[in-house]
Amino acid sequence: MTASQPRSPRLTVRHFLAMGMALVIGVLTLPLPAHAQQSAQPPADNDALPVEDVQTFAEVFERIKRTYVDEVDDTTLMRNAIRGMLGELDPHSAYLDKDDFEALRETTEGEFSGVGIEVGMQEGQLTIIAPLDDTPAARAGLQAQDRILRIDDTPTESMSLQEAVDMMRGDEGEDIRLTIMREGEDAPRNVTLTRETIQTESVKHELLAPGYGYLRISQFQSRTGEQARDAIASLRDEGELKGLILDLRNNPGGVLDSAVDVADLFLDSGLIVYTEGRLPDSDMRFSASTQTSAPDVPMVVLINGGSASAAEIVAGALQDQQRAVLMGTESFGKGSVQQVLPLNNGDGLKLTTALYYTPDGRSIQAQGIEPDVDVVRGRLEVAEGSGLNIREADLENHLRNINGDTERTKREASLAESDYQLGEALNLLRALNVLPRAQGSN
Repeated sequence: MTASQPRSPRLTVRHFLAMGMALVIGVLTLPLPAHAQQSAQPPADNDALPVEDVQTFAEVFERIKRTYVDEVDDTTLMRNAIRGMLGELDPHSAYLDKDDFEALRETTEGEFSGVGIEVGMQEGQLTIIAPLDDTPAARAGLQAQDRILRIDDTPTESMSLQEAVDMMRGDEGEDIRLTIMREGEDAPRNVTLTRETIQTESVKHELLAPGYGYLRISQFQSRTGEQARDAIASLRDEGELKGLILDLRNNPGGVLDSAVDVADLFLDSGLIVYTEGRLPDSDMRFSASTQTSAPDVPMVVLINGGSASAAEIVAGALQDQQRAVLMGTESFGKGSVQQVLPLNNGDGLKLTTALYYTPDGRSIQAQGIEPDVDVVRGRLEVAEGSGLNIREADLENHLRNINGDTERTKREASLAESDYQLGEALNLLRALNVLPRAQGSN
């Protein structure tokens, strides 16, 4: 394993046992990615692996090879060892083979084949972080915090996160059965989903009422900031924008730079987020620029238990800078940053390298963001037979209002019934606009 050798010799168990220190030196001198080489520090004396630990590893390796019920090749054993090393660190660090690399690229660019859920590990159990909009998972009613007990007939109890993701992905048109356990329910349920090509548009927008815009970001992809900017411009083309609802519910996160770009659309100065890690290049600060699409439009940001990572960066920045009112329920609490580091064999390492902090210095890791106004998910329903669900606009041949049709009024009533949190956000925005006028009249 020296530079003078034309190729690396095959290491046997005997080499492991007899050359413990040589192995340690070889591991520590593997080339790092270019950006990591600039900041990597020479290993301290206490960073050297104890020879006894290396020998124990080699002994276990040998016994598995000699006595395991099925024959296992060296490459499989080594990769399993690497995956085990990473799996015990945190739920987000992982070894990525070439297929995993491709899957990660597809996710960030917005197209892949699967069922449309972001998953993670909570207390050792595979858990849904968020269903993606307009996907089989969302249409089947899967929710954040649902626990996945089985994938088809395979229990997930001892399954790694990457194994679970690989099992849920597949060819378009194939069925997959998930066994789901939801908090508050007595028994698990089986949900059958049909895989499809997921082409996620991360940004949607519409006017909920004259002057009141709705901006939905389902995840943070590489072009989300640009798409959000265009959406705000489109809303403003329809007239004065009196208020805006930014919906980050069930947004599992994504690209850090895109989260910064979105927050920058609403902030014209100040810190958005900063990160801190062990290496100097992990310490970064992101601040708002003066070029801002909507610096003074009243805002309500909707969050819930499925709002994670990049979504929490945006929500935390707008909350700390008192730029928006946060409404909903406590967010997921993923406050760590992962880097994908290429390896010499073409595979990669997704490694947690830093924690991020809101402008006020809050770490969200395992804590989440508390909304300013708690509004739980609900549905507004009128008691049957009460008569309260009939209004003048519902009567046949009613006279129309000369100031506008009734379709928008009906639509807003329907909104309050189907999405209680969104309806309350619209009410709050209207109140924020009324308050300055009321104060000015005193």
